[in-house]
Amino acid sequence: MANGKGKPTKEAKAAAKAVRKQASKERRSQLWQAFQMQRKEDKLLLPLMIGSVIGLAVAFFLVGLIFNVQWFLLPIGIMLGALLAFVIFGRRVQKSVYRKADGQAGAAAWALDNLQGSWRVSNAIAGTTQLDAVHRVLGRPGVILVGEGAPQRVKTLLAQEKKKTARLVGDTPIYEIVIGNDEGQVPLSQLQKYLSKLPKNIDTKRMDTIESRLSALGKRSGPAMPKGPMPAGAKMKSVQRTMRRR
Repeated sequence: MANGKGKPTKEAKAAAKAVRKQASKERRSQLWQAFQMQRKEDKLLLPLMIGSVIGLAVAFFLVGLIFNVQWFLLPIGIMLGALLAFVIFGRRVQKSVYRKADGQAGAAAWALDNLQGSWRVSNAIAGTTQLDAVHRVLGRPGVILVGEGAPQRVKTLLAQEKKKTARLVGDTPIYEIVIGNDEGQVPLSQLQKYLSKLPKNIDTKRMDTIESRLSALGKRSGPAMPKGPMPAGAKMKSVQRTMRRR
């Protein structure tokens, strides 16, 4: 709501503030839940986090002693140590989540949904009744087809989708990836890193054109893929986003 001059009313400001407060409370709750879960499973988490705070605090204090500014540097060391502890927490949570997801049906789709950056993801554009699937990612490198499931069946699906896609994207590069831990495959935890290392071959305008063309392929028919490898998948995405903001 706004008053006659186009400015938000007190009620509107109060409502917006309440929404922000509630969102902040939910983020803190998610972080706390993730911390409690990780702490129970990861016995090294607390020692590493506490050690990072104490270690940097002591290091800054000792450096400060040399220049007689130890009480000025000590709070800085504590703050940087807390930041490092938060980074350690985030990375160990992420590593744990990917370890649990690895090998489960729908894991690649979940990982693609959690990609950072301007990737455009279409999950399960092709699949089998055995829950093998091919997902399509559109980005600056071009079109990336990501397969998960039994390698032989996935390779057949990838070949079929590449043929269909090539008819619509012209000379735009098409990459094929199979998720797995065998030779020639990309581990689930390395998917983001692998995609980020691909060369940038097209611009965003070209991406828009290709996306509109690919929409003509429609969505596949057949059994639906699981929404994710674990019930907490959606929550973990929010936790990771919160940690990136900090």
